This record gives sequence, structure tokens and C-alpha cells, in this order.
Amino acid sequence: MSWWEGVQESRVLVAPDPGTNGNGLGHMILLRHPRSGNATQYLFVNGMLQEFQWFKNLYGSWFLGDYTSEDGRLYLSTPVDPVFIMLPIFEEARMKKGDDLGKFRQLDEILFIDGYPGYQQLTSLVENCMQVVCEVKEVGSIKFFRLDDTKVLRWLCYKVCQLKQTLPKLDKNYAVQSEKDTLVDAVSILGEYLNEEHWLQPLCNHLKLNILEVTGKAQANAEESNPPGLYNVQQSDDKKGTIVKKGRQAKKIKLETESHNIKDMFSRASRRKK
Repeated sequence: MSWWEGVQESRVLVAPDPGTNGNGLGHMILLRHPRSGNATQYLFVNGMLQEFQWFKNLYGSWFLGDYTSEDGRLYLSTPVDPVFIMLPIFEEARMKKGDDLGKFRQLDEILFIDGYPGYQQLTSLVENCMQVVCEVKEVGSIKFFRLDDTKVLRWLCYKVCQLKQTLPKLDKNYAVQSEKDTLVDAVSILGEYLNEEHWLQPLCNHLKLNILEVTGKAQANAEESNPPGLYNVQQSDDKKGTIVKKGRQAKKIKLETESHNIKDMFSRASRRKK
């Protein structure tokens, strides 16, 4: 099955071509959103995990072959660091209680999430990327992982530093605001991917920031960047993900009544010129 099959409405998505540099395969996989825990669709293609963003003009639609798509949004798939996606999974897996550091677990055990088989498709990717925030023990050829709070905080501070340096290059408005405001903006962007209690609060404490100021911006950013309807997924009682459209039911692509086929319109115009 192709990764786009099962989508009931047409959308325009700009994404990497799986046949260009990869193995010709791409998969839409269902994972938990790292902040909200809601079931969310991601694209796994060419060995990279991609999330979905969207952009829309006030008015617009798309010509798709002989038809028009009333949804004029442009959807983009952009790389996301899988460490953000995996933090809550590894946090649960270590079963930390109080001052106890938790347990070491095999990767197969950590990535076995009921109702979310997509995690198991990321095994090789996760094995490489999560070592930066985990303690790793090897017994023979088997690796055991345990999330390390100190390593996570160090990694988050590094991400904040990178983002703080990048923002002024993306938007000249950051050059005229204070260094603290830019720091708050950087942390709020990362806050879209972080559980407040486990990671965002300790990060704010370490950077001496007011978490209320950070979370306010993070919530606004998340609402603006969250693709409406198509890629948000609700869990049914049997824990299986189903793609749903918010607000109204999805409908099949069809020609509007009393409309003309686009090919016919252009062909008539060309005949008149002759």
C-alpha cells in the first residue's frame, strides 16, 4: 500500500521524493504527539521522520488534473528531530519512581506501543539518535536504554542555543528585540514538542525563565502550525487510528454540478484560435 492511500480528500503536499535518494518507499505512520499525546500522522521517508505544516491564503483552491480541490492549503512535510517524538515514550519505558533512576529496557520493548505499530518501523533510526539522551548498556550484542535526565537537559539547552542563533537569520525583527525575548521565543518553539511537567518546566528553571510566558507562546505557535483535519487522528475505543476531518465529513472528489471539464475548456479555446 502506498503511504497516501486511505486519504479521502485531495490535498496538495510538498514532500521528499522517495525515489530520488531513498529506496523508493515512503510511509505515513501513526505516532503520539510528544506534547499532547494525541495520535498524529507523520511521514517516514528516505530514513527521515517528517511532520506536516500548512499554509493557506485567504482565498484559493487547486487545479488537480481535471478537477478542483476546494482546500487551497499547501501542506509541507518538514524534518523533525525524532528525539522529540521519542522522549515521552522513553520516559514511560524507564518506569521511574521518586529518586529511582528507572530501568534499562531493550529497544524492542520500548517501541512496542499498543495501537501504534509505526514506532517499530523506526527502530534503526531510534537506536542511533536516542543515544545522545540515554544511558546505554551492552550485554553481548543486545543494547539496553535508559533515559538520562542530565543528558536530556543538556541536549535541550543545545537545541535552544542553536535556535536562538538561527532565528535572527530567518527574520530581521529578531535583531531589534532583546536577547531575553529571543530566548523566550526559542524555548516556546521547542515547547510545542515538550511535556510541560517533565521537560519544559526543568528547562525554564535552568534558563531562569517564566514558564507562563513560554507556554503562552508555545500554545499560540502550536495552533497556527497544526494542520487542520487531514493529519489529526482520533483514537477509537479499539485503539486503532482513523483519519478524520474536523468540522465536516470527508467527501469524494467529484465535478461540481453545471461545471465544465477543464480539458474541454482549453481544447475549445485552442480550436477557436485555428
